[in-house]
Amino acid sequence: MDRTSAQDVMRCDLCETAVVQMHCDTCLVNLCTACVGKHMISDQSINHKVVPFETRKSIPIYPGCVSHAKEQCEMYCKQCDIPVCLSCLASKQHIGHELSKVLQVVDEKKDIIMKEKKELDESICPTYQEIASDVKNRMSQLEKEYGDLSTAITKHGEDWHREIDKLVKKLKAEVDEMKNTQLQTLQKHLDEINKTMSDIKDEIDSMETATDTNDLSNLLRVTSNASRYRNLPHKIFPSLPKFIPGRQQGEELGKLFGVLSSSSLTSDQHGYSMKTPQKSPEAGSSPPVKQLLDEPESVTTIDTVYSGILGGLYNVACLSDEEIWTSGTDNAMKLYSINQGSLLKSITTKSGNNPYDIAVTKSGDLVYTDYIDRTVNIVKNEKIEEVIRLQKWRPRGVCSTTSGDLLVIMDSNDNKQTKVVRYSGSTETQTIQFDDKGKPLYSYGPFYRYITENRNLDICVSDSEAKAVVVVNQAGKLRFRYTGHTLALKNKPFDPQGITTDSQGHILIANYNNDCVHMTDQDGQFLRYIECRLSVPYGLCTDTNDNLFVAQYGDRQVKKIKYLK
Repeated sequence: MDRTSAQDVMRCDLCETAVVQMHCDTCLVNLCTACVGKHMISDQSINHKVVPFETRKSIPIYPGCVSHAKEQCEMYCKQCDIPVCLSCLASKQHIGHELSKVLQVVDEKKDIIMKEKKELDESICPTYQEIASDVKNRMSQLEKEYGDLSTAITKHGEDWHREIDKLVKKLKAEVDEMKNTQLQTLQKHLDEINKTMSDIKDEIDSMETATDTNDLSNLLRVTSNASRYRNLPHKIFPSLPKFIPGRQQGEELGKLFGVLSSSSLTSDQHGYSMKTPQKSPEAGSSPPVKQLLDEPESVTTIDTVYSGILGGLYNVACLSDEEIWTSGTDNAMKLYSINQGSLLKSITTKSGNNPYDIAVTKSGDLVYTDYIDRTVNIVKNEKIEEVIRLQKWRPRGVCSTTSGDLLVIMDSNDNKQTKVVRYSGSTETQTIQFDDKGKPLYSYGPFYRYITENRNLDICVSDSEAKAVVVVNQAGKLRFRYTGHTLALKNKPFDPQGITTDSQGHILIANYNNDCVHMTDQDGQFLRYIECRLSVPYGLCTDTNDNLFVAQYGDRQVKKIKYLK
């Protein structure tokens, strides 16, 4: 009979017929009672420890001494970092050294291994799985966007005569070459991540094997390598080329038809963050669902001070759940304590101009736009650094995205164009200006516009001149326009100003005319008004607990409002 069959019972390792009843913890041999004596005399130089099969591995096997044959080490010299036997101790080689029992050292090492195994199992490995999924998604998105690019080239080519077909093929071949180059880079990146994940799983298996044995020598030889995996790989951002149709005549045919801009791949060392283990399987990756309060309630009010002819407050941005940045009708950006209402810090713009909009980055740095100076600036350790300088455009609203990019909405110098531009650092990576029919997404002219990003990565723009909120997806495709609720308060036109979102994907819009805040879901469906005796609401932001902060222009107060349970 096959002794390894699942239908068979375990047999003695010596006679291979009788059922196992005993076990030698020293030799790791299964025995029947009849074979115990035979095994004991098979090698009398070994101290055989035979125990009932059910209690196997209950007796620790101490490491053998390298200096004294056949002696076991029950103590451990921490100074020499080796196990020692009684003869070693008697030889006075370890006088004055700190000694511990081997079992105690093993228990400490087992705790370290189990903690490292838990980190690998619950944090590092899931993080690499998420990174692999992210790279796959980027590759899929890259395929789609390159497909869109090829389609655009094809449509443009349909308007031309047959003699330009060869040029169309040439440009599409360049697109394919760029795409393949970037996909190969991402595939190599993915292969490296998968290899690391395989190494992590091998590490976990090795740790499980080590901690499941009673052979203390093997356990002591285990080396924990979790630290080598804590430095996560760089995050790669593909930059697509742009197809620029040619419009000027008198040029050679290739320039008339259009050319491709160059593509690129950028890498961000801090693009990924370690996944925090969930406390329970039900927790998931999505934030917990919160219900609306029956009636929103004002929690506290912070008084601010702004000078100028009108002396008003425009913007508010949460630094933390205890502090907020504000800006208004002078050139100072001021940090206030929420609980105490006191002014903590004031920073003057580099140019002396009033900031148009403010935002706080993931790392806690303040960002502001200078419309007159045509710059976007960041404040680090109270020092102002110019991040972006525009030539033919002027920045208005700004926000910091979950990926660490900056989204800036800007107007052309002649006030006849408006667009949204995504920046990674100071590098432009995306432009959003037209819909699928080539029509402008945003109104133009000297009017206020603010911007934010929703949790589903939609880009939401508050367009005051258009009396609308324009929402596009991450790729810049129009999703919907929100033009206010039919039962408008006070029967005044919808006049959107500040805009923000929360953990639930709600979009909150300050309605300047009607002294209220509109709340919609992530698809633009109206949910409710938030009034709370607001007075000319302008800037908005939310903290990590989904409290809403409203900057009131007229009375220069910031109201903290609770609207979710």
